[in-house]
Amino acid sequence: MKKRLLLISNSTNYGEKYLSWPKEHIKNFLGKDYKRVLFIPYAGVGLSPDNNIEKSYDIYEEKVAGVYKELGYEIYSIHKEADPIKAVNEAEAIAIGGGNTFYLNYMMHKTGIIPAIKEKVENGMPYMGWSAGSNVVCPSLKTTNDMPIIEPASFDCINLVPFQINPHYLDANPEGHGGETREQRIEEFMVANPDIYIVGLREACLLLVEGNNIKLVGNKPLRLFKGNQPAKEFGPELNINFLLE
Repeated sequence: MKKRLLLISNSTNYGEKYLSWPKEHIKNFLGKDYKRVLFIPYAGVGLSPDNNIEKSYDIYEEKVAGVYKELGYEIYSIHKEADPIKAVNEAEAIAIGGGNTFYLNYMMHKTGIIPAIKEKVENGMPYMGWSAGSNVVCPSLKTTNDMPIIEPASFDCINLVPFQINPHYLDANPEGHGGETREQRIEEFMVANPDIYIVGLREACLLLVEGNNIKLVGNKPLRLFKGNQPAKEFGPELNINFLLE
């Protein structure tokens, strides 16, 4: 079976409802063959007013479940499963939400689910991720935008694609901000990692992977980086299958 990934830059566009813009893409991706989706909420660490992690996961599950229910699918969260690895192995499809990539990766290593996810997805289980959930399909979390609020056992991620993603990619800093631009931060990554592609994935865009094919979906081009090469723009009409080689 071919690998199928829906890698979404952001869940919500400014002024829109949660998961509004990618909703139809999720429905088209899952189709009628899948009914239940295992949700991994570990990136959602700050949703509870009293900073209770378990409550945050409950809130996150409910938030995502409402959207998926509208589409005709049932969401159930891994944080309520007694055996997380078994839950992954028995899942029809999987979705990993955004939030803090470091905490997400910390929990995936702690629960031991990374090898199970990798094996299942490589054998055809559909994978959906947004923001941090797109970060962790990469070889590592080194191109996340997030603060390292916790130290995971490793920076290694699921490694379902051979390139890195920088979600929410911005071309310039907000007015009045004097810090580094996103491109400058990626250039720092390229100094230490010159041989790996980095996809700057702008908001309201996603990557759809089906087997050996990958395409950009959205109304903005992606910005592609690699060490010792000038950055390039690739629109949705261009072939980017070389990223999977």
